Amino acid sequence: MRRESLWDRLYLSGIDGRAAELARENGLGLEIAAFCYAPNLEDRTVADAVRRDMAGVERFWFHAPFAELAPCAIDPLVRQVTEKRYRQAADLARELGVRRLVIHGGFVPQVYFPEWYVEQSVLFWRDFLRQLPQDMTVALENVMEPQPRLLADIARQVDDPRLGLCLDIGHANTFVSQVPPVEWVEPMAPWLRHVHLHDNVGREDLHDPLGRGSILMEQVLDAILELCPAATFTLENQDCGPSLDWLRQHGYGANT
Repeated sequence: MRRESLWDRLYLSGIDGRAAELARENGLGLEIAAFCYAPNLEDRTVADAVRRDMAGVERFWFHAPFAELAPCAIDPLVRQVTEKRYRQAADLARELGVRRLVIHGGFVPQVYFPEWYVEQSVLFWRDFLRQLPQDMTVALENVMEPQPRLLADIARQVDDPRLGLCLDIGHANTFVSQVPPVEWVEPMAPWLRHVHLHDNVGREDLHDPLGRGSILMEQVLDAILELCPAATFTLENQDCGPSLDWLRQHGYGANT
C-alpha cells in the first residue's frame, strides 16, 4: 500500500535535546518545548538559546506551559494566573516569529464534571481569543480527557477559526482514555490542526518511540491522513531517531 509522506508537515519536539539538529538534517519542523516550564517564559537566556536552535529551521509550533494551569478553572484567581501565562506564551511565540501554539485542555478526572469542564473552557477561550492576533492559532491538546467529545464540544461552541485541536495519540492510549486512539480521530477531525505522536503499552504516558507500544499506529495515521489532510504532526520522544526510522520503514517517509 502506497502511503502519503508526512515529511513536509512533520515536526520534532524539543523534549529531544537533539531535535533542532535532527530537524535541520532532515528538513523537518521544530516544536519548541522549552517553555512548557512556565518560569522559562521570564528567562531571556532560555529565549536566546531557543533562537539559536531555531536557526536553519523553517517551520515551528510552540508548546505553552501547563503545570498548575487550568483554563477550565472555577476559581477566578486560577484563571487569572492561567491567562497571564498563556498571554506570556503567545507574546513570546510572536516575538520568536511563531504563530501556532499547543495548549493543554486541562481536564482533571474526579475534579471537573465533563459539562462543567466544557462550560468553563468555552468562557475562557472566547475571552482569551479576543486578545490574540488574527494570525495566531491555538490547538487544544488532550491529556486526561476520557474521550474526544469534550474537546470537540469546546471547539464547536467557541466557533473561532483560531481555536483548533491537537490529538495526542499517546495520551489517547493511557488508562484515562475510555476509547481506543483511532476512535478519537473522527470526532476531532473538523477542528484537528496538529497531532502528537508517541507510543505506550496502554497504561502510562511513556512517550516511547513509535512501534514500541500497543497503539495501532498505522491505522491511526491513515485515518488522520484521510480525514484531516491539512493536519501537522510532531514526534514527541526524548529520542526521535527511532520514530523517524519507523515512519520511513512504514511508508510515511520523505521518499514514499
